Amino acid sequence: MNNYLLFEVGVEEMPSRFVASTLKQIKESAESMLNEKRVKFDNIKTYATPRRLTFIIEGLAEKQENLEEEVKGPSKKISLDADGNFTKPALGFMKSKGLNPEDIYFKQAGKDEYLFATIREEGAETSEVLKEILPLAVKSVVFPKAMHWAGKDIRFVRPIRWLVALLNDEVLPVDLEGIIASNVTKGHRFLGAKEITVNSVEDYMTKLRENFVILDQAERKEMIVKQAEEVAASLGGKVIMDPDLLDEVTCIVEYPTAFYGEFDKEYLKLPKKVVITPMQEHQRYFPVEDGCGNLLPNFIAVRNGNSHGIENVKAGNEKVLEARLADALFFYREDQKRDINYFKERLKTVVFQAKLGTIYDKSERLEKLAGSIADMLGCADEKADIVKAAGICKADLVTNMVFEFDELQGYMGMEYAKLDGEKEEVAKAIYEHYMPRFAGDELPSSIHGSVLSIADKLDSVAGFFAIGIQPTGSQDPYALRRQALGIINILMENKLTIDIRKAAEYALDNYTEIEFDKEKVVSEIMDFFAERIKNSFRDMGIRYDVVDAVLNSDVSDIYDMHKRASELNEWINKDELVEMLTAFNRVSTLAEKAEGTCVDENLLKEAPEKELYEAFKSVKTEVEVYLDAKEYGKALDSFASLRPAVDNMFDNVMVMDKDEALKNNRLNMLKNISDTMLKICDLNKIEYK
Repeated sequence: MNNYLLFEVGVEEMPSRFVASTLKQIKESAESMLNEKRVKFDNIKTYATPRRLTFIIEGLAEKQENLEEEVKGPSKKISLDADGNFTKPALGFMKSKGLNPEDIYFKQAGKDEYLFATIREEGAETSEVLKEILPLAVKSVVFPKAMHWAGKDIRFVRPIRWLVALLNDEVLPVDLEGIIASNVTKGHRFLGAKEITVNSVEDYMTKLRENFVILDQAERKEMIVKQAEEVAASLGGKVIMDPDLLDEVTCIVEYPTAFYGEFDKEYLKLPKKVVITPMQEHQRYFPVEDGCGNLLPNFIAVRNGNSHGIENVKAGNEKVLEARLADALFFYREDQKRDINYFKERLKTVVFQAKLGTIYDKSERLEKLAGSIADMLGCADEKADIVKAAGICKADLVTNMVFEFDELQGYMGMEYAKLDGEKEEVAKAIYEHYMPRFAGDELPSSIHGSVLSIADKLDSVAGFFAIGIQPTGSQDPYALRRQALGIINILMENKLTIDIRKAAEYALDNYTEIEFDKEKVVSEIMDFFAERIKNSFRDMGIRYDVVDAVLNSDVSDIYDMHKRASELNEWINKDELVEMLTAFNRVSTLAEKAEGTCVDENLLKEAPEKELYEAFKSVKTEVEVYLDAKEYGKALDSFASLRPAVDNMFDNVMVMDKDEALKNNRLNMLKNISDTMLKICDLNKIEYK
């Protein structure tokens, strides 16, 4: 199978954020449809630039595999009437499969005979299959926003202008709503030929490169990194290479050429991130720093083209950055004319949510809630600084700098707090309280920042739940899921133990201006957190039944639940798991019949039940010690040591004795054992085969 397909989708320049996902979706659709159509292939290589999506399918079979499939129809008693003639169900089955009466037969299946037929289908030529599935693969892509053009029904992120399709060296005339594939592609928009005829994959790759298109995105990325590092070294510095920015720049150029620009040293008086933000976020430039981490008055940009006229390009980029940095310096100096308390007062004019008050009101609530959480964590020494940070953490939202560069919220609050003489801990907490801002983001590193971040997010969750606003399906306009997940990650990663239910109650207590059923809202919040915990644990590779087993215990202590689930996830790999779970599931089933937990040792008549109870008393004490130390694996090992005694009792003692007193005493003993198990987790939730 040495056949190959070259398929290129030529488009108007795509936004960089869609390039990778579009490539991935088309590839996955093509793979799925090739498998469904029984066309064997070795692999699919993918390449992309802003103007083209290219797929090379290697090792294609000449044709589909022949199909031979036995299909089952209605039962014999439904298929034949009293005279032995085929009924409507039987005739309908034959018609749907394109069969004649001589093609079918009856065969035993279970208790009855059924109508069967063997369908044989000769495999079609691969070229015919490809002409069918390639347009479908392109049309299958889902975009948050898509375009129509030229009266076509297809929706795509940008208009599709040409197609190239070569099966080996022959043109495959794929038809995508009137766009017919050929062997003619296009070079770089400004530097390359408008039409390039290609005759093979090798010819395609070579001619694109000759026409200033580096097709392989990995190669373009390497070129950008190498060029940027060389340029930075020539300036006596090193480039600050943000991975996300590098990926973005890679996807907006077909032929990268890095160059440097300069700006006035006066702007280096600004905080480092204030200089970096307009470079990276607005202009897609890479900053340059010296060996000590100080910014140099330079930047590195990447041009989509060669070095011709690069001085003009450099001057234009310098001019744009100069304007942004001049604005930043002006706003920074204007903000310094006021202290942070002035900005806090201005928060009274900024609405947080119509029913939940202003941002100033939120700041007041945060002081109380952060203080309560600090108390829960035993942070007596840190509490005053945490409360101080809570009161001013939102003040920078009304500064000139954040109004112009909203990416700097939190960071400017930290910088202005330092300028106002606040402690380093207070300033850092202001910066960290927005963390994590997105999945995989950095978490607060200080206890001050952790407490304030939890308080900020929990205040929002509690407030919105109190007024009946909750995430539904894909709708979560206030990012409450993300905020709940942020709380969960902070508690787990920073090993913080708080009662999240009690913290939610504290948060709700601060909403004195609105009416709600506190007990109902707390219950809804806990269910909401339970669902987020489930998803989070599963993403960590913890089995779903382990998650359910742990969630059956107290949900309030999230860090404790994480530790419990992690250790149980390891513990269930034991060889004797099936025997243990069988025994303790039986204990739990009988324990449900118990009317109490009081065990009268005088009523333990049989040796096996006496031995079990003595063993249990010892194990219970040991388990409680391990639980206090949060050593859940050891607690499970200790509890599992009861299994031989449990098996012995069930083998030799009738629990449901005719004597009510003996029966109830035995059930109460089993209830004690079951309750001890539930303090660790609910082993009944663990599935086994």
